[in-house]
Amino acid sequence: MIPPTGPSGYDAALGLALEEAARTSDSGDVPVGAVVLDPQGGVIGTGRNEREASGDPTAHAEVLALRAAARHVGEWRLTGCTLAVTLEPCTMCAGAIVLARVERLVYGARDAKAGAVGSLWDVVRDRRLNHRPEVVPPDLVDPDVAGRCAALLTDFFGRRRGRAV
Repeated sequence: MIPPTGPSGYDAALGLALEEAARTSDSGDVPVGAVVLDPQGGVIGTGRNEREASGDPTAHAEVLALRAAARHVGEWRLTGCTLAVTLEPCTMCAGAIVLARVERLVYGARDAKAGAVGSLWDVVRDRRLNHRPEVVPPDLVDPDVAGRCAALLTDFFGRRRGRAV
């Protein structure tokens, strides 16, 4: 069990999300991983990007983790749950987080090009929506953990562009 709140819990959850992200290494998918914790801190859903592997444009780590968690609890409402993801969610994933009624979102790296939790948009805190999860951004987690989340992506894109990293 992981403490569902507090710095040690956030760091541990992101550590598990990093393990999920590492599993994308041979698929060609961007290495993003996600985990959903129940209110007591048990892992009830995991996901990693599988768009390339599955040919599914919605196969983002967050969506897959939310689907697994919903199957686990037997309904779509993930009340009291925490989603930890290595990269700031995009608009699709941010919308799914709101719709699933996730209580808390923890993420490890900002996405200046597509982030929808404050970088480009702020979908999860939009006052017009019926639910707004608590947000724990990278600057509120251990700098080493946040750095590992960012480095995983920097390394991936550096290799993809043919640069040494």
